[in-house]
Amino acid sequence: MLTEEELSKLRKAGQVASAARTLGMELVGEGVKLFNVAQEVEGYIRSKGCGLAFPCNISINEIAAHYTPSVNDEKVFEKGDVVKIDCGAEMDGFVGDTAGTVEVGTKRYRSLIEASKRARDTVAEFVGAGTAICDIGRAVEMCMVQDGFKPIKNLCGHQIKPYNLHAGVSIPNYNDGNTNRLVAGMVVAIEPFATDGEGTVSNGPPGNIVRILREKKLGDPKAQEFFEYAKGEFKSFPFCARSCDFPEAEKHVKNLIRHGVLSSYALLVESKKGMVSQHEHTFYIAGGRAEVTTLP
Repeated sequence: MLTEEELSKLRKAGQVASAARTLGMELVGEGVKLFNVAQEVEGYIRSKGCGLAFPCNISINEIAAHYTPSVNDEKVFEKGDVVKIDCGAEMDGFVGDTAGTVEVGTKRYRSLIEASKRARDTVAEFVGAGTAICDIGRAVEMCMVQDGFKPIKNLCGHQIKPYNLHAGVSIPNYNDGNTNRLVAGMVVAIEPFATDGEGTVSNGPPGNIVRILREKKLGDPKAQEFFEYAKGEFKSFPFCARSCDFPEAEKHVKNLIRHGVLSSYALLVESKKGMVSQHEHTFYIAGGRAEVTTLP
């Protein structure tokens, strides 16, 4: 179980991430630059005394995850876009991870968006210590199938530990038969993804999000300085060049990828190019009923 001090940090990170998610969703609009929304979301998180648990993901339509704009990205939201805003705040390693979906200027995909939201909220009604993982997946899948959609089966929720965003337990969005149970003291992110496509994602091209893969002494002093900066600023969390307060960060990130020091995350694209919606909360498994740390 977490101490009161640790729980306080977890709750703070959750509250900040929740407000940042809401801000990001409210800023989405036709003609608005993705870059501006990402910067506002991350700026808000930092202004509240938290670090970034990962770059603000702004994944549109068939892209389910891992898109974040680069420094020079001129892309804007278009009418009819289904936009996932996924953001995370951290305080001394304790994380709030949360996501929501909005549609730009139309209501064509309202039922798809509601399907992932209803699935998440249904799980929130019963999840807690002793809940079987397969029961979470069963509830998510049933909600989506009833609404005429499919869960994305190769995307899942995850346990979170200090400074470790994807730790230990995975929580699929379908009944995978896993009878292991959640244990008091765990922190988990539950994130149903709904689609009108096939129900799986495939790796697309490399995106702008990276993580430290390994330590390596670099011959270029500036590259080494940047690497030390990134370790100090982001610890073991994913990051992107846009989020770095360091000269020529984009150049240094590309260089460190070439040297095998950083690894980039591929964009995750629905296999049949179906539309995707996502809703996510972070839960502290304290007792028979978990505490949702990322509520508005």
